[in-house]
Amino acid sequence: MARFTPAELEAARDRLVPDVVADGLRVLFCGINPGLMTAATGHHFARPGNRFWPVLHLSGFTPRLLKPAEQEELLSYGLGITNVVARATARADELSAQEYREGGRLLALKVARRRPRWLAVVGVTAYRAAFGDRGAGVGPQERLVGESRVWVLPNPSGLNAHWTAATMAAEFARLREAAEA
Repeated sequence: MARFTPAELEAARDRLVPDVVADGLRVLFCGINPGLMTAATGHHFARPGNRFWPVLHLSGFTPRLLKPAEQEELLSYGLGITNVVARATARADELSAQEYREGGRLLALKVARRRPRWLAVVGVTAYRAAFGDRGAGVGPQERLVGESRVWVLPNPSGLNAHWTAATMAAEFARLREAAEA
């Protein structure tokens, strides 16, 4: 993993991180927004300590542990990654309610165009803010986005102490089983 100075990370706020997407994916994972390490590297969930990649493997979505730099390999498994909000921040709490709402609107358009079988939003708070669904919890949702089913997953950030890698992997595996059915 490359080391970045604080100034390099700060400059990353202005970089857009490209989606890893294709039409008709099994699952399109949707993060909250890029962190500064993700923006600096151009690779989703790049911050050391983020558990997305290990949990993806532990849940059976990938046959081996992928590194963030190998994110394009997800497409071969019918998986992709995008974000609710494109703007990079040091912390998700830097995002405004308006950014979440607009991000949800743009995400819905993207999902309707790309038509993944499942949209998996990683972070219940982000899902609630983006889609105005205050009662949503982790798991499958009643709502459809376009024709896509929606599953809310726990946030894989290392700051999310409510979920261990094992309990997260179990929830991701529930989604994998649904996506394979």
